[in-house]
Amino acid sequence: MADRGVDLAALPKEVREHLAELELELSEGDITQKGYEKKRVKLLAPFVPQTQNVDVSIQLTPGLSSDPTSTPNAVPVAAPRQHRAHRSGGTRDDRYRSDIHTEAVQAALARHKEAKMALPMPTKRRSAFVQSPAENCTPPDTSSASEDEGSLRRRQAAISAMLAQNLQSPEYWINRSVQGSSTSSSASSTLSHGDGKTHNHSQGQTNVIFLSTGVPAHSRVSTKIQQLLNTLKRPKRPPLCEFFLDDSEEIVEVPQPDPNTPRPEGRQIIPVKGEPLGVVSNWPPALQAALARWGATQAKSPALTALDITGKPLYTLTYGKLWSRSLKLAYTLLNKLGTKNEPVLKPGDRVALVYPNSDPGMFWVAFYGCLLAEVIPVPIEVPLSRKDAGSQQIGFLLGSCGVGLALTSEVCLKGLPKTQNGEIMQFKGWPRLKWVVTDTKYLTKPSKDWQPHIPTANTDTAYIEYKASKEGTVMGVAVSKISMLTHCQALTEACNYCEGETLVNVLDFKKDSGLWHGVLTSVMNRIHTISVPYSVMKACPLSWVQRVHVHKARVALVKCRDLHWAMLAHRDQKDTNLSSLRMLIVADGANPWSVSSCDAFLNVFQSHGLKPEMICPCASSPEAMTVAIRRPGTQSAPLPARAILSMAGLSHGVIRVNTEDKNSALTVQDVGHVMPGALMCIVKPDGLPMLCKTDEIGEIVLNSRAGGTMYYGLPGVTKSTFEVWIKCGTPIGDVPFTRTGLLGFVGPGSLVFVVGKIEGLLSVSGRRHNADDLVATALAVEPVKTVYRGRIAVFSVTVFYDERIVIVAEQRPDANEEDSFQWMSRVLQAIDGIHQVGLYCLALVPANTLPKTPLGGIHLSETKHHFLEGSLHPCNVLMCPHTCVTNLPKPRQKQTVGPASIMVGNLVAGKRIAQASGRDLRLIDDQEQSKKVSQRFQDHCLFLSEALQWRAQTDPDHVLYMLLNAKGVAVSTATCSQLHKRAEKITAALLERGGINTGDNVVLLYPPGIDLIASFYGCLYAGCIPVTVRPPHPQNLAATLPTVRMIIDVSLFSSCILTTQTLMKILRSKEAAASVNVKTWPNIIDTDDLPKKRPSHIYKPPTAEMLAYLDFSVSTTGMLTGVKISHSAVNALCRSIKLQCELYSSRQIAICMDPYCGLGFVLWCMSSVYSGHQSILIPPMELETSLPLWLSTLSQYKIRDTFCSYSVMELCTKGLGTQTEALKARGVNLSCVRSCVVIAEERPRLALTQSFSKLFKDLGLSPRAVSTAFGARVNLAICLQVGAKNVLPVHCLCRHERGAPQSLPLTESGTILPGVRVIIVNPETRGPLGDSHLGEIWVSSPHNASGYYTIYGEESLQADHFNTRLSFGDTETLWARTGYLGFVTRTELLDASGDRHNALFVVGSLDETLELRGLRYHPIDIETSVSRAHRSIAESAVFTWTNLLVVVVELSGSEQEALDLVPLVTNVVLKEHHLIVGVVVIVDPGVIPINSRGEKQRMHLRDSFLADQLDPIYVAYNM
Repeated sequence: MADRGVDLAALPKEVREHLAELELELSEGDITQKGYEKKRVKLLAPFVPQTQNVDVSIQLTPGLSSDPTSTPNAVPVAAPRQHRAHRSGGTRDDRYRSDIHTEAVQAALARHKEAKMALPMPTKRRSAFVQSPAENCTPPDTSSASEDEGSLRRRQAAISAMLAQNLQSPEYWINRSVQGSSTSSSASSTLSHGDGKTHNHSQGQTNVIFLSTGVPAHSRVSTKIQQLLNTLKRPKRPPLCEFFLDDSEEIVEVPQPDPNTPRPEGRQIIPVKGEPLGVVSNWPPALQAALARWGATQAKSPALTALDITGKPLYTLTYGKLWSRSLKLAYTLLNKLGTKNEPVLKPGDRVALVYPNSDPGMFWVAFYGCLLAEVIPVPIEVPLSRKDAGSQQIGFLLGSCGVGLALTSEVCLKGLPKTQNGEIMQFKGWPRLKWVVTDTKYLTKPSKDWQPHIPTANTDTAYIEYKASKEGTVMGVAVSKISMLTHCQALTEACNYCEGETLVNVLDFKKDSGLWHGVLTSVMNRIHTISVPYSVMKACPLSWVQRVHVHKARVALVKCRDLHWAMLAHRDQKDTNLSSLRMLIVADGANPWSVSSCDAFLNVFQSHGLKPEMICPCASSPEAMTVAIRRPGTQSAPLPARAILSMAGLSHGVIRVNTEDKNSALTVQDVGHVMPGALMCIVKPDGLPMLCKTDEIGEIVLNSRAGGTMYYGLPGVTKSTFEVWIKCGTPIGDVPFTRTGLLGFVGPGSLVFVVGKIEGLLSVSGRRHNADDLVATALAVEPVKTVYRGRIAVFSVTVFYDERIVIVAEQRPDANEEDSFQWMSRVLQAIDGIHQVGLYCLALVPANTLPKTPLGGIHLSETKHHFLEGSLHPCNVLMCPHTCVTNLPKPRQKQTVGPASIMVGNLVAGKRIAQASGRDLRLIDDQEQSKKVSQRFQDHCLFLSEALQWRAQTDPDHVLYMLLNAKGVAVSTATCSQLHKRAEKITAALLERGGINTGDNVVLLYPPGIDLIASFYGCLYAGCIPVTVRPPHPQNLAATLPTVRMIIDVSLFSSCILTTQTLMKILRSKEAAASVNVKTWPNIIDTDDLPKKRPSHIYKPPTAEMLAYLDFSVSTTGMLTGVKISHSAVNALCRSIKLQCELYSSRQIAICMDPYCGLGFVLWCMSSVYSGHQSILIPPMELETSLPLWLSTLSQYKIRDTFCSYSVMELCTKGLGTQTEALKARGVNLSCVRSCVVIAEERPRLALTQSFSKLFKDLGLSPRAVSTAFGARVNLAICLQVGAKNVLPVHCLCRHERGAPQSLPLTESGTILPGVRVIIVNPETRGPLGDSHLGEIWVSSPHNASGYYTIYGEESLQADHFNTRLSFGDTETLWARTGYLGFVTRTELLDASGDRHNALFVVGSLDETLELRGLRYHPIDIETSVSRAHRSIAESAVFTWTNLLVVVVELSGSEQEALDLVPLVTNVVLKEHHLIVGVVVIVDPGVIPINSRGEKQRMHLRDSFLADQLDPIYVAYNM
């Protein structure tokens, strides 16, 4: 341990406080065990007893503790003497072999293995469902048992298995619903935080084993999440109070600089000069002159040999042919394209060269032809398709260079993608090009008097070489004629090239070393180049070795990849001889992992004549061209130098020689000395170009005539790269340097060492890691079994204010699921152990699916682009956000809750009390046409049953209801008289056949229609209590019938069921018997054909406080709640709605929502009878066959006011949004609509209402028409706005706590109804809050519900919810607690009385809130973010389980997109909500259950997930 030998009591006070803070974070689960240990080690590191002994040998400073857990800033430890003997410059012992990295990885994995941590494997689809015990189930939605508006979007078959299981006794559900609806604590957190005890709710229940977290250990999912929790070691978090803090601290935790970070200690570096560039008398004045000389004097000398696909020589181009063909091309370009007066090309124009890698001869002719014509060649890759990786960036290059002409071969032209007309396809982002074929038969022989102009090399641009940046942008590096010539001279001197030598080139001849050595320098020195194309290498990896052997080549130009391939295939050719080689140039030898490739190749081919001194790694960049190259040595020369560096030191940018822990060491080889005639410095890679110290890693900058001059057409970027001025008071001189993009240092003897590239640098939390090093580590973990060696991409993505490392690799087809997961897990552990950095994401994709460069490498920027846009389509993915996201703000701590506020008159703590009220019912004049009629109605109608009787007598033929079918035809109407008589028949049937007593419960089981309304009034006439239940779906009885059974069982006093003949047959059918016990149904009365009988008397309640009906509903948290509504509440509610909506007999409204609970039931069954207006009823299920039904009805009947649910509005928005023109053509006109009110018990869905308004604006819908209503279980209608005269702007609610993400757009929840008062209260202290403060909404009104319907009579809970008082202030008023969070704010708008309007904003349900990191989150906010993450996300839902956030996503696209969603969902939740997702579940569309109001049943979903019943496409457990 890090604190071994440390006296904690003797530590400074600040350190002890930091340690105590860490202990608190660990105990509350806000930091992982691993993160805790790392931070603790850092804190205690300065106080651990150590011996200080810094070895300052030469220019490399050793220093790193051997303890792998210690940080790189530890004080250096002296190395034992025998270890120093092994560190001499050129010794090659076993430590430097290719298996050194494998050893390090195995050691790192062994450390992890000791922990014995079981990692949960991701789950892919399987069809077998596992039945869950009822312990983990929530009751099915009482309002979702028929095909209705909810089922329009969700096929209920998806949840049939969950609902079909044996339900527990109704007492259990009642208890749970009553307990769960307490607003003082979150239901979700109650469910999430088990207490570790076993609960037996019914006798005979089997014992359930609980895990340490209080979770039943019964399913595969539970086991996997427990494994995940074990890896995270996150203990249970105590509940935190709803107390918000205002402070100005930064949201993101800024890591404090560690005082023990290793810092450079050496002296300032001295610039390194290369040897002087020698002057040779016969060097040509320009490269074209060299070609002209060899073409004339050595015409038959071979210049180039090209190979066919089998690796055999295809043709040889002599210098004479090269010269003559180049001359013809130059003449054709200048004289035969266009007219004499208007030539297409003139000197200085840029021309694209588009030639495949298999045709070097055509490219050579084209390149030198352009040089002779003095036009500027721009070599590019051949575009294979319109969507070729990087083709758009190539288009940017061509545009910035002003290219309008492209040269290509006839074969290549035929292979380019064409349009249907046979024209070359216009590639995305490319300028329009004119294509010219350069085959010899199309070239014109120049006239005898025409000679090319070959000037002495000057600063004019000779050619442009393309360079791709880290972001994927392709820029053109311009190389001047003098730079091209000087670079050839420098290479000739450094490599000691001689005339007539043979060179084998495996590299791309269009750029980099392949162009510089194989095309330019070779012509200057009359070298014979044998070009081995990439296609040949794929077929025969040993072909280049064979060419060296056959042609006795003196020089070979390769990459590490070619060494590796040849080494693997060397057994095929045992007679090869490489003794003719004097120089094996390794073009990417600057990469640190090239050491193992060079060593392994030497080890294999040393017996074939290869000598160690032949291997010559070099370092280069497109901007500076060749930076350094190891000179070809002699047999007696000292062996090349090696440096064994501490990887931890490198991550901090300093050089520390690794002395003890070889597992975290990086072995790098030198790349020789700087080029002749060049001056090199090492400068700091960040900020101003300041010289580094001798033991510091920096960027190599070069001053040389032999380098690029600018980024063509991009002067701004050019200045910062090609004109770097170093002014440090040192004798450098006032000369500009060019940035190479290489990171390195200067070792002993002025040898150059390169440790990486700036483009491959991943800067994570202030430390720098090289992408190539991470690739090497990943490859050392059993690469052959799972992934392809050369197909790994490492990049970083910005997530939550820091860079995160992502690794993507191609998986072998024969790798199975378990092997792949094991490999990914081991890679995570190896990289963490060796590099001390956490991976954010590791993805495996199918073979040959990553975007490739033309030469077969991985196209890094395109891969990153696919990852971020969700089009990578991985087959395995592993996210580890818990490990690497360390900059989250600290969670809010529990506050000591004191008095909520101080009352001063009508002010609370300096703010007005947050309360609002509707108009006073006693002071409002009824707008009824005849006030006498209104007064008479009020005198005679104290009860709703009396209202129907009165209307049947006074206005019997007035039509109250009209029911429409899918065709818009009125299939049924009901006048006042007809409804009254129909109700009387039902009353008579109840009294005769039902045998009911006054006060008995009667279940009404009807589809939406007038029968339901008549039965309701029949029950009131008989003196019994109606209970409306949605009927079961005939095609899905297994899922929907248990809901009906449960409601009937819960209302124990249900004496009978009123229903239709059809439904009665269904209830008694064999199919029903498979789901429930049909023999125990109460008495079922079919009301289709009733005899014409009148009851002997109509019941009149003795008091208005008697119970009128029961309203049952299931909340989104899965709680079944029934509330009791009295006759006085019904009367007050109907009067309040009548006055608010200005409803009277001449009015007509349209209702398109379900009539089974809440305000929908009131509007459907009661409001018309009380107010006398006509209601047009549109059952939502009719919209399934005729989507435009609702909108066309509004237009046809010129409806002013309409009421709907969110699911109906969403259905119209999604289904009719693109059909507005067709609706307009059919004559649909919505300009008549004054109000379209959405009825819901939730926060207004702002995005949906705005979309609806915008989409149907073209049909005349006013933007002010759409408004919302709000009700809760304790009060069915609190707000309702009709005919908005003022439109309130969208209000943005900012979370004020430190660490709370962003703001939330809200809109007012409607105007408060007459007679209703609301106040905002602190749910903990029950004291009133100030204006604009968030708290629980309490309501007081005559139409509050009387209480919960419970068979146990929980009086204390009823008093808490329905009859509660403020702790101070107005302590006399009785309030009901809604269980919803919200706030009241005073606006600038004026209400009817002239006072400023108080607007009520609903934020969300307290029961729904997720308590994470000490903050309350509303699921809808997280789900909104998730739904925006990818186009294929149809719907999403979130819930918590054992402190983990679980996100369930419905995939609307193909299953191959499923795994793309995992990182995108994790990213967006982290970015917008500062939360780490624990589990991501990808499911099919329709799996997330919703109720009739369109609300998601998240607890149903949670239970189905834990019972392993979702049949998910993929489940990802984020580490």
